[in-house]
Amino acid sequence: MPASPQKQFTMLPCHLPGVEAVQAQSRHAFGRHMHEQFGIGVVVQGAQKSLSGIGMVEAMAGDTITVNPGEIHDGMPIGDSGRSWQMLYFEPALISSIMMDINEGKTTQAEFSLPVMRDVRISLAVQELFATMTASPDAYMPAEEQMIMLFARVMQQSAKFNQSVQGVASAIHHARSRIDDDPTAALSLQDLAQQSGLSRFQLLRAFAKATGMTPHAYILQRRLHHARRLIAAGTPLVQVAMDSGFADQSHLTRLFVRNFGVSPGAYANLS
Repeated sequence: MPASPQKQFTMLPCHLPGVEAVQAQSRHAFGRHMHEQFGIGVVVQGAQKSLSGIGMVEAMAGDTITVNPGEIHDGMPIGDSGRSWQMLYFEPALISSIMMDINEGKTTQAEFSLPVMRDVRISLAVQELFATMTASPDAYMPAEEQMIMLFARVMQQSAKFNQSVQGVASAIHHARSRIDDDPTAALSLQDLAQQSGLSRFQLLRAFAKATGMTPHAYILQRRLHHARRLIAAGTPLVQVAMDSGFADQSHLTRLFVRNFGVSPGAYANLS
């Protein structure tokens, strides 16, 4: 897209299929239009007013903004300084599959009921998802986890979920054992859910409740401990990263320091 001080858009690489990430800064007033995708984002700076499915609304910095497929909307800045925002656009088929999980197969229907939301937790979750979606390809699982939990929170605020927990404890034990048996395996959230007999949402929610972390975070913990054992055994760091399931040595180093407070090299010298 053309860039200028008046109207600047950047489409960032997004490694999850069916998702587009757009970063924008503009003083432009957009005419009425619509998108074929679901859109959710955050106003980063400035403010705007826009037409929506429920009439005219205003969004300030920090607010979450949404749009449904086919929803007619426009957008104009409030004030002379323009506004900047980050948006994620999701193909309807992707959202249908998420809603099928969240509603445990009862429905695939989805709709944003609020075009503007002033909820700090949701705003931070959207910004975190945007950052993860545009990170390296090895962020696939955390992006999927964050996406499911965000849509569960935003779209189902008034819904009453099925709270049945029958069989969930044993299913989570199965998923945890699957990771423990081989933490370096290339597992997806869908793999773990299918093997446990749960939907992705059920697995994600129950796993976090049982362990205090998401499946992806648990996998990283197991990989880090596996890496620490290899380092202690004198394995070269490049080989450690490869054998522990990390993208590269820098990825291992970053997470190792965050978790253990020392670099892999320093730990090797201490061993």
